[in-house]
Amino acid sequence: MSRKKQKLELTWIGKEERPKLEPRILIEDPELSYHANERRSDDDIFDNILIHGDNLLALKAIEQEYAGTIKCIYIDPPYNTGSAFEHYDDGVEHSVWLSLMRDRLEILQRLLSKDGFICCHIDDSEGHYLKVLMDEVFGRENYLTTLYVQVRYADKTLKQDMNFHKQVEMVHVYRKEYGGYPNLNTKKSSFDKFNFYIHEKGSGRELTLGGKKVVVFDKDEYEIVKGEGSEDGRKEIWATGSILDGNSSGRFFRDNLNGRYEEDGYGVIYKVFGIGDDKFDFRWFTGPKKVGATKGKYYQGVPMSQLNDRDAVKTSPIENYYDLAGAFGNCRLEGDADFRSGKKPEALLEIILKHFSNQGEIVLDSFGGSGTTAAVAQKMGRKWITIEIGEQAETHIAPRLLNVVDGKDQRGVTKSVDWKGGGGFRYYRLAPSLLEKDRYGNWVISKEYNAAMLAEALCKNMGFAYDPSQDENEYWRHGHSTETDFIFVTTASMTHAALRKLSDDVGPDRSLLVCCKAFNADADAFDNLTIKKIPHAVLTKCEWGRDDYSLNVANLPMAKSDEEIENEEMKRDLPLFGEGKE
Repeated sequence: MSRKKQKLELTWIGKEERPKLEPRILIEDPELSYHANERRSDDDIFDNILIHGDNLLALKAIEQEYAGTIKCIYIDPPYNTGSAFEHYDDGVEHSVWLSLMRDRLEILQRLLSKDGFICCHIDDSEGHYLKVLMDEVFGRENYLTTLYVQVRYADKTLKQDMNFHKQVEMVHVYRKEYGGYPNLNTKKSSFDKFNFYIHEKGSGRELTLGGKKVVVFDKDEYEIVKGEGSEDGRKEIWATGSILDGNSSGRFFRDNLNGRYEEDGYGVIYKVFGIGDDKFDFRWFTGPKKVGATKGKYYQGVPMSQLNDRDAVKTSPIENYYDLAGAFGNCRLEGDADFRSGKKPEALLEIILKHFSNQGEIVLDSFGGSGTTAAVAQKMGRKWITIEIGEQAETHIAPRLLNVVDGKDQRGVTKSVDWKGGGGFRYYRLAPSLLEKDRYGNWVISKEYNAAMLAEALCKNMGFAYDPSQDENEYWRHGHSTETDFIFVTTASMTHAALRKLSDDVGPDRSLLVCCKAFNADADAFDNLTIKKIPHAVLTKCEWGRDDYSLNVANLPMAKSDEEIENEEMKRDLPLFGEGKE
């Protein structure tokens, strides 16, 4: 009997089908890369990365180098709305969307650092399915929260014929593993809320309550003045709810003052001695002020711990709801990037990056859009990687980031983070597939690959770090997997003599993988060499020649028309040739 452990997970058509991704290399376009003319500060970051290409292939391209290094990932994938799939086969679109998201999330999970976070922006079209999918990929125990974001006002209707108005979207937040802690809200110690001052105008009357000395002042014997906060002021606190059980003042009010208005009248104030943790030896309490009221207040001085450490920083939990309808409504031209569909405001990314990353850490956005994540990351001193398949990588993102680097972008969060410009970025394109078919249908190395590109691509495919030696005596060292294991790539046909020289140059204490077009020698004759032919050595490693894994509905199977379905049914009903004949 099978004892296979079951787990809670989504199932969908084609879930077990997984693409065999080609680990492409990246080619820099120096005309679109950009750097500031001078260093503005010691914190300037110049090696940010903008990649133009399919984001699944691009993630695979950076996986080897950046695995375990990304602190914060923010993605804003296509929402998979029903209208987008109006003409496509019912059910297929959700399966395709989930598969393509799963494939991306799995690489993103490997890219995250141990203390990293992923924030996935979505609406309710697929948001709840995405939540379960992310539970599966990241582990339900690593789910932290869902941030709810108001993206439009109630009176801003998208379509007049809609039954429900979509005002709120969501951001699912996960950590990589236990030990990842977000940056909580912080506030420096201040006296701003201690701005009430109570002046005695009469002598009052003394009594004892709860074992404490109490002086009661009638409403014409005292005055409460609200002014500037200071260390001599007091903070007003309602004595209700959990306060009544949560501290000594609340409990005193509950046990001794609750209902006292029947004896002392309305609007009185009580001066209670020997209570509190401030510099005063008494604390003020008020009862209800008018008939029918029951609640009271107390006035607390600045705690001694705060007075003794005036520079202390307090933390508070991160909110999970943000009203950013105004920011969404006004973000269309942020960064001078007119991007009308799905653009996110810089204010949202400021919140995300503030809580889930720190200066100098790497931020990744694999659905680049108009470049908002990269722009905010640059302004907030984070290193960033952003990926975009569309032409807006060149028409929108690169120009926007150029203005950020030059300090010309004055919109968005520029003023709130005091951005002055600086740093830079490199613009990359995905290289074409390493292999292509010749006119006979055979896989051969692409004509677009030169020697350096071929060496780098083979390093990626064979699991080596590309690191060509600058020492002419180590001409054979194109990359390494360990300190003593190396790779050499050549399109030459290697003879026995050439391999013998190579073996001698490598030496007995090192090993070398030789990838060559052909060789004429006994492959086992050299203890320190492993010899493989290209492209044969990589033929089965991945899918070659596929450039598009995008979440594009145009790639989905079209739904069949009623006429096509009817014709197929008629064909099934026709007798086969010879059937029914005598």
